[in-house]
Amino acid sequence: MRHILAVIFDLDGTLVRYHGVEFESSWGAIAAAAGVQEESKRLLSEFLPRPDAYPEWVRRDAALLAGIPVQEVTKKIFPPPYAAGVPRAIDRLRERYQLGILSSGVDLVAEHVRADLGLEFAIANRLFIEDGHFTGKSEMLVDLWQKDEVLQQVAIEHDLALSQICYVGDHLNDIPVMRIVALSIAFNPKDGELARIADVVTHDFAQIPDIIEKFEDQK
Repeated sequence: MRHILAVIFDLDGTLVRYHGVEFESSWGAIAAAAGVQEESKRLLSEFLPRPDAYPEWVRRDAALLAGIPVQEVTKKIFPPPYAAGVPRAIDRLRERYQLGILSSGVDLVAEHVRADLGLEFAIANRLFIEDGHFTGKSEMLVDLWQKDEVLQQVAIEHDLALSQICYVGDHLNDIPVMRIVALSIAFNPKDGELARIADVVTHDFAQIPDIIEKFEDQK
């Protein structure tokens, strides 16, 4: 039998799906809620074609939020719009596996989801807050295109082998992670290449516990 010890999820477009913004993302949802959506979209169109410029994009996008009250944003983005089947699937997985989030999205959303769903950890990019307002400062912890490097560090910190990890994601930037884990699941994949790389493709989040059990039962 194969043995999975941890299931790690992408956030944007996987656990949560913010409709009406690019990639269903927490960055886009926060920008829209803060009233800076058009400026944020312009930055995205400028920087997305340049993978090496992602840290600069994080800095510039975060700067758009300077001085905006956090409560004005959170009242519009919470409760998170979970993908159908997420709470039920997490309830089934919680007793058997370590569960966490690895996302190039925003910690404000990732931490809310972690606490709400009862996950062990969440790693995402940080927006700094002071006196109830966004400062406009940020810290990039997860590069959009280098999530595999962060996952390897997560495995060390949680005493896991990559052969004991299942990863669930939805977009091209999840491919490097999917190449190194024991079981990769593409949920509603946004690109054909991700669907080709993943071990399993599903459009029903509630099926994920059964997919993992089937994988573990294989010799």
